[in-house]
Amino acid sequence: MDSAESPTKTQAGEDENYSLLCQAHEQFNNSEFDRCLELLLELETRGESSGPVLRHNRAVVSYHKTGCTQHSVLLKELESLTADADTPGEASSALSLKQGAAAATVARYNRAVIYYHRHMFGTALEKLAPLVARLEALEKAMAALVATLQLQLLLATNQLNRAEAFLDYLQYKLNLVATAPSSNPAEDQAAVASVSPPAATTSSLVATPGGAAVEGAVPGLGGSLQLLQLITLVLNRKPVVIQEDGSPEYAALKAQQYYIMKDFQMAAKQLMRINNDCTQAGTVTPQLSTCIANNMGVIHLRVRHYAIAAKFFQNALNFDQQLAKNLRQSALQTMSSARSCEILYNLGVAMLHLRRPKEAFQCFLVPVKQFHSNPRLWLRMAEACIMEHEAKIIEEDRQSQAGASSTSKPYAPQSAGVPEPTLEFATLCLRSALTLTQHYKTKFHMVAVSSEDVESPEPKDPTQESWRHPQDNNFCNPSKPVSLESLENMMAAIYAAHSFISLRLGDHVTALEMAEQLLACERLSDAHRLLGHMYAGEALMLMDKAAEARDHLDPTFVGTLNAFDFETRDWQLKSVDAAQNVVRYNLAVAMALQNELPQAKALLSNLNHALVGSKALALRRFIDLKMAGGTPS
Repeated sequence: MDSAESPTKTQAGEDENYSLLCQAHEQFNNSEFDRCLELLLELETRGESSGPVLRHNRAVVSYHKTGCTQHSVLLKELESLTADADTPGEASSALSLKQGAAAATVARYNRAVIYYHRHMFGTALEKLAPLVARLEALEKAMAALVATLQLQLLLATNQLNRAEAFLDYLQYKLNLVATAPSSNPAEDQAAVASVSPPAATTSSLVATPGGAAVEGAVPGLGGSLQLLQLITLVLNRKPVVIQEDGSPEYAALKAQQYYIMKDFQMAAKQLMRINNDCTQAGTVTPQLSTCIANNMGVIHLRVRHYAIAAKFFQNALNFDQQLAKNLRQSALQTMSSARSCEILYNLGVAMLHLRRPKEAFQCFLVPVKQFHSNPRLWLRMAEACIMEHEAKIIEEDRQSQAGASSTSKPYAPQSAGVPEPTLEFATLCLRSALTLTQHYKTKFHMVAVSSEDVESPEPKDPTQESWRHPQDNNFCNPSKPVSLESLENMMAAIYAAHSFISLRLGDHVTALEMAEQLLACERLSDAHRLLGHMYAGEALMLMDKAAEARDHLDPTFVGTLNAFDFETRDWQLKSVDAAQNVVRYNLAVAMALQNELPQAKALLSNLNHALVGSKALALRRFIDLKMAGGTPS
């Protein structure tokens, strides 16, 4: 445990009280919490004037005495201290007000620390805001603690632009961080995703000045801020030179930088080197093992090694479960190290690519409880439902062709409140995704970078709190901030999935509406443009509007589509030829509905792709029978 600053002697006539404070400080550092509490109680009975300080430190020592597990009790006491400082009594003296303000300052910080470790980052930012607002008025040691925690919270919530601006403010106004060394590469490469390094520092509870120690200031706090500065610059894709010091934090940050530069092989080698070095030194921890396994999975996911990625994510989950078997009985720092939600999110994506929708759906159920405002997560859940439904249809067709009876076990009766991978639940997911995405699109912040900003990256007025003005499109946590292209792709994917499900459920009006919304999207990819026309055409035919449907089924537009857009997607249409065959088949159906049987038959004669071969043959037989005057069944 790190020690706090030693108490200071404030008045010459309080030598005995000062001696007791020093003894309490020493007993706390030796983990003699019972003796420490006795000394604090003795100080209180002797009429020690710093009542709020003693009250605060007694609460923190009691918290440590319980093994740092009863954080809710400590949080309640800290809230009471803060409330008392905000509403002092009329008879309060100037000294007691000063003592109360000092205790409240540290109490606010400790409350934010507790929320940070509980992954309640938004609440932590809110509780820390009063201290950040008067950062310049705080003692330098306290200001450094507050700045470190604020920076960690901004990074944890993916507010990368604001974190970088906050660093500029700390450097130019408070002189708390040094300038990071930089290099001059030809161009700055963008990152598609990121590999998160271990936390730069463990945010610690601190004691009120002049009282017994709690868990003191982080040793080498300047180094912690410098590491956070490097992490911020790397995540913002700024050119920096990372000098490794032998610690896994700097080595992992180097792997992060390799990943952002798309040198995935070097990133993986760097992570394995960290694992080997720590194994030889005997310093491997469950936190480090979890981080390495998860990041190796992210790398393999990026290069489309989905099975290997899934294996790494499963290993990361095993390490994480060892770390936090029972979070209710875990210490606060252990609680903050648990990353099951993020890992399950990654594992669910890998399972989708492996076409294992049931497993993917179960993976997404856990993170959606924490990241319920993430539209991308709701879309992924809907995709798992669609994939499971289509797999069932294919299996039923296979069994019917083989003449075998269904051997699949039906779902056991479950409560209506238990989510299942059905199309009905997928509809709910897509409604949530669409509502959230439309809401975020109205608030989307367009970043405009002028040539002057590129030439002079420093803030124009670093003495002001300009760090509050930058905005990040970070509404898809735990994913990184969303670009305009990603937002539009997500909107298109939601409309396409919503239209498809509506067709499957027989809601043709909604299917047509979603298809039209899809076709109205800006920067629409060729693949999504094809889907929009296909779904709109099918919906119109099912609504007995075959003439209108034919406007969406013109096969000439398919020849203008980008073949690369089909070849790189994980779906059945792998080529423009396949797309041509599907569109021509649907056009033949529309012609048949309008009794243009010869034209439809001529169109079907050229369809030989495996995707539509059997369907085209069945439709030709239907047309032949109808042209012969028969009555097709």
